[in-house]
Amino acid sequence: MPAFSAAVPAFFGALEKVRTVMASGLISSAPSRAGRGVATSIVASVLFAVIFLIAGLLPGWGAQEIFGWRVVLTLATLGAMMPFLPGARTELKSLARRVRRRPALLLPGVFAAGIVGVQLWLFMWAPLNNMALSVSFGYFLLPLTMVLAGRIFFADRLSRLRKFAVAAAAVGVAHEAFSAGGLAWPTLVVCLGYPIYFVLRRKFGFDNLPAFAAELLLLLPVGLFFILTGPHGVGSDAGTTGLFAAISIGVLGGVAMALYLLASKWLPLSLFGLLSYVEPVLLVGVSVYLGETLGWSSIFTYGPILLSLLFLAVDGRRRTPRLR
Repeated sequence: MPAFSAAVPAFFGALEKVRTVMASGLISSAPSRAGRGVATSIVASVLFAVIFLIAGLLPGWGAQEIFGWRVVLTLATLGAMMPFLPGARTELKSLARRVRRRPALLLPGVFAAGIVGVQLWLFMWAPLNNMALSVSFGYFLLPLTMVLAGRIFFADRLSRLRKFAVAAAAVGVAHEAFSAGGLAWPTLVVCLGYPIYFVLRRKFGFDNLPAFAAELLLLLPVGLFFILTGPHGVGSDAGTTGLFAAISIGVLGGVAMALYLLASKWLPLSLFGLLSYVEPVLLVGVSVYLGETLGWSSIFTYGPILLSLLFLAVDGRRRTPRLR
């Protein structure tokens, strides 16, 4: 698979970024909470873009099978990482105590697992089915819907620049919806599903890595089923390149979700949502690399959204404490 060789340097480059962030303060308490949140969010976005690229370079592998590998290996990666993450053991014990005392908490947990399962599958399915741009646009919409969710459910306050960022993004979204005659279903699944997921996690106190690992544990039987029944299951000749790609997706998925969920915990929901604009910019680049095209009118969609990124960058520079 010659095209996959282009993703190999990106894979190791992403791992080096993770190592640098970890060494510079993810585990250390020296950097400020906000500073760590910004850094981890950006690195997570880079890793998700690498996963998107690798998935798109795996013809012959179905989305279900890749999803299965991602669930299994992401769970294994988180299991290896959590003992070294600050507070993970305490959060795990606290989660187990709460569920033991209130078994009804399993219901929102199962619902959250279902939402994240659909999102993980869609992220694998889209680049293999020429829907990468639709999913990318969903991630462009996501910060806007996250800001609204933060405002409605948690009374997050918006600075003037953040209001400008939301307004600029809304212009781009309105143009896309008008020119395309509506929004594609993968776009809506992303931009509406994730806010429900994060609000649910915060409302029930599940906004930590052990809770996400528990969600993956619920998805594990489905993941194993897809692996065993897929064309590259047990006893088949998957090829070294294909297996390396599947393993890479799983491992990077674990690291990326760990960083992403840590950032969601460290940052206000509105700032976390706006900062998420970094990821869709990268995903659009991957989509174009994989062969999808953008028309000239896209400038009226992505231009205002990029302007909102500029507002966010200026606001973040003013409000994020300097790292010491």
